[in-house]
Amino acid sequence: MTTLQLPTYADVEAAAKRLEGYANRTPVNTSRTLNERLGAEVFFKCENFQRMGAFKFRGAFNALSKFTPEQRKGGVVAFSSGNHAQGIALSAKLLGMPATIVMPQDAPALKVAATKGYGASVVMYDRYKEDREAIGRDLAQKHGMTLIPPYDHPDVMAGQGTAAKELFEEVGPLDVLLAPLGGGGLLSGTALATRALAPQCQLYGVEPEAGNDGQQSFRSGSILHIDTPKTIADGAQTQHLGNYTFPIIQRDVNDILTATDAQLVEAMRFFAERMKMIVEPTGALGLAAALQMKDQLKGKRVGIIISGGNVDISWFCELLGR
Repeated sequence: MTTLQLPTYADVEAAAKRLEGYANRTPVNTSRTLNERLGAEVFFKCENFQRMGAFKFRGAFNALSKFTPEQRKGGVVAFSSGNHAQGIALSAKLLGMPATIVMPQDAPALKVAATKGYGASVVMYDRYKEDREAIGRDLAQKHGMTLIPPYDHPDVMAGQGTAAKELFEEVGPLDVLLAPLGGGGLLSGTALATRALAPQCQLYGVEPEAGNDGQQSFRSGSILHIDTPKTIADGAQTQHLGNYTFPIIQRDVNDILTATDAQLVEAMRFFAERMKMIVEPTGALGLAAALQMKDQLKGKRVGIIISGGNVDISWFCELLGR
C-alpha cells in the first residue's frame, strides 16, 4: 500500500514565494455592523478580489509553475464547475502552455466565458450522468496532458493555504476561522497554515447542507461518496473529499458545519448591502455559518475566508430578489 506524501506548511511557504508577483495579496475587510451584530471582531479575507475572482488561482498557478518543460509542452487538463477552470486557464496562459478544461453543461455562463477568454479549450459534460474525473483522465492519456484536479493535489492544496497565511500575517492570531468546503483543497491548505501560525485557533469548514458529505466523512472517520448535491453553491457541488485533503482535515480541523441555500442568500445580501461586495454563493458559506453561531463567537476574533465572487449578475439579482 502506497503511503501518501501529504503537503506541509513548508509547502505553503514555498507556494507563497512562487506566487509573488503573480497572485494578488487580497484585502482583509471588516464590517462594524457585523461586529456589533455578533459581538465579535470579524476579519474577511477577500479572495473575491483575487485574479480571476477566486482563491483557485493560487493552487492552480502553484501546481502549473512546477511543471517540467515536457509537461508544459503537453499542456494541462482539468475538470471544474468554474473557478478552478479559470484558475488553470489563466495560469496556463501566463506560463505559456495549452489548457483543456472539462466543465458541466450547467456551469455559470460567466465562468465558461471567462475560461475560454483565457485561451483554454472547453469540453462540456453532464454532471448528473457523466464522470468528470474519468473524462479528464481519458483526455490526459490520449493527448499527453497532465491532469491537475481541483482539490486533491498537494501542490494545489499548498497554494490554497497561502490565503490563510496572508490573513494571519496581517491580523495576527484568531480564535476562530471559517472556510468554505467543497472537495477540501482550501480547507486543508488553510489547516496547514492555521496549525503553524495560530495553533489554538478553532478551525471550521462550511459546506452546503444539501451536500454534507464532508461533515459525514469527518464525523465517521472515512470518506463518504454522495450523488451530486443540488445547491446554489456550485463551487461546492462535490461528491466526496480527496485522499490527500481528508487526512489533513481529519487531523487539523475542529468540525464541519453546514449552511442552507436560504442562509447563503442572506449572507450574499449582507455582503452586497452592507459591505458593497459581490460574493458568489460558495464564497458566502463562512458568513452564513457565522450568522448562526452568534453565541459561540461573542467576544472572539474571527476570520472568514470569502472564496470567490464569480457569479452571473442576473442570477445574483434573482437570488437576492426572492
